Amino acid sequence: MAVEPATPAAPQTPNVVIVGGGFAGLYAARCLARLPVRVTLVDRRNYHLFQPLLYQVATAGLSPGDIASPIRSVLRGRPNVHVVLAEVTGIELGARTVRLADGELRYDYLLIATGASHSYFGRDEWAPLAPGLKSIDDALEIRRRILLAYEAAERETDPARQRALLTFTVVGGGPTGVELAGAIAEIARLTLRHDFRWIDPAQSRVVLAEAGPRILPAFPESLSASAVRQLEGLGVEVRAGAAVTGIDEDGVDLGDERLESRTVLWAAGVAASPLARTLGVPLDRTGRVMVEPDLSLPGHPEVFVAGDLASFAHGLQRPLPGVAPVAIQMGEHVAENVRRLLAGERARSFHYVNRGNMATIGRSAAVADFGRLRLSGLPAWLAWVFVHILFLIGFANRLVVMVRWAWLYVTYQRGARLITGAEPPGRALTGPGQSGSAGPPEPPGPTGPAAA
Repeated sequence: MAVEPATPAAPQTPNVVIVGGGFAGLYAARCLARLPVRVTLVDRRNYHLFQPLLYQVATAGLSPGDIASPIRSVLRGRPNVHVVLAEVTGIELGARTVRLADGELRYDYLLIATGASHSYFGRDEWAPLAPGLKSIDDALEIRRRILLAYEAAERETDPARQRALLTFTVVGGGPTGVELAGAIAEIARLTLRHDFRWIDPAQSRVVLAEAGPRILPAFPESLSASAVRQLEGLGVEVRAGAAVTGIDEDGVDLGDERLESRTVLWAAGVAASPLARTLGVPLDRTGRVMVEPDLSLPGHPEVFVAGDLASFAHGLQRPLPGVAPVAIQMGEHVAENVRRLLAGERARSFHYVNRGNMATIGRSAAVADFGRLRLSGLPAWLAWVFVHILFLIGFANRLVVMVRWAWLYVTYQRGARLITGAEPPGRALTGPGQSGSAGPPEPPGPTGPAAA
């Protein structure tokens, strides 16, 4: 089945196809909508996901709809932008064609921005044991595992197994790992403190394992140290220099140390979208496309790559990280280069403007690096809140998130504590390594002389 063109237009109107509705693709589409071109944005999902807040869905602070916006709604006011819900199966660079599962799209200019997925560094068998965090489905699975761990611990009669159920291990000390570990610690010590009868959630153990010498390696050492102090203040055990050597259903191996932990979460690495391998161009060790200085594909000036799929290291010591600010600026730059090419001008090289890095740890706890200005604690947290509200797509989402965060700040309650999924809860509670008791432990009997 052939896909219809974006809008009726003159034959000479250039076709710009964007593959991927993430930050790079969406911001490029917004800018391209102002040009005399037909834009077709293709994505296998019908929504744009605000990934910086995905960990909040995983830890029950927000619901999926709070951080996702329908792409058609976002681009509603751009009549020359057409949205196609489809799976891209390949790209024929010579024929300038994007192949879909049910048709094809021809292009004059192409932007590939299909993002990245989890990387387990050759140990893909760990994937079902330690889910990563890249999609709404991932977030809901993590939320499910966290909440089910407490339900299982409430019914567990064996103390050792109960301790394993109440031990949460986060692998990876980047911003995602730090945010997950801090949020889980807050759930245990604040949100769930009065919800159970046979366990004390505050006795939960949260371990953050980082293979490198320190967490948050992209931040100055002083802020990394501050993050450690703030995490430890929440009760998180920070293990730097602790490489994961094994993961199974009952726990994780950190070097020679065995950690009995029924919930292991992965925030240690990413790999580029498999689409990159089909392009026949140089890739870096993570599978990202090594783009030209203007973000174009080597040998194809009409094709651009942006976001997590692009490996850009021109004039830098290391490639730019796969974070939202980089993707946004790349998407806008690609749109500007398309404008220049349409005008008969040369495409310009991309230069990233780093406006700062931030990572939140918990309530009034965060770190922020704005170059000469470095913040930690409450000031950094307030800056983090402001920036994320500002960049969230859609006024309704901004309003809902502000209200939910205000409620959480005042009450400590996370309103999205729902266990969802196809697997019956009873089966999940009696999985490998659990005793499978049908009910709560017996209440403690009387002790002391009166019991004799």
